[in-house]
Amino acid sequence: MNHKSQTRDGGCTCGHVRYQITSKPLIVHCCHCCGCQKNSGSSFALNALFEADRVELISGEIEEILVPTPSGTGQTITRCSKCKVAVWSNYNMGGLRERIRFIRVGTLDDSDQFPPDVHIYTRSKQPWVILPKEDQKVDVFYEFREAWSPESMERLAKIEKSVGIKIS
Repeated sequence: MNHKSQTRDGGCTCGHVRYQITSKPLIVHCCHCCGCQKNSGSSFALNALFEADRVELISGEIEEILVPTPSGTGQTITRCSKCKVAVWSNYNMGGLRERIRFIRVGTLDDSDQFPPDVHIYTRSKQPWVILPKEDQKVDVFYEFREAWSPESMERLAKIEKSVGIKIS
């Protein structure tokens, strides 16, 4: 399958940073952890996960900021150097920090195309956030094979093989 046919564009608020993704996401997380609440200034973060080589910076200058996470491994948040809007993050996720990008869905030009596949860290969600009954949700994190599609698991296996680790 030619993943280039699924190209989508995104960018920051001021328009300085523009990026392009060239496939559908591996999975879309709606994270309700306290760290995401603090880092986003909102009740959750909505992230679409993509292989890093399928995310291309088209224009603008970015800056990367390492912030702490509850796991202690930290996350690197990539922001526009001018307006400081976060466009993506990289988490350690079993040693795949540089291999998977967590695109902030709200920065995509067509952000309505990526509803969450799973709600994570729901034990710390705001009590007034009501999740649809049919949505997949977990108290903390999930088992990969329970949440990811077979196609996404195949894509993850390729990443794992390329770096010689197994996280799934």
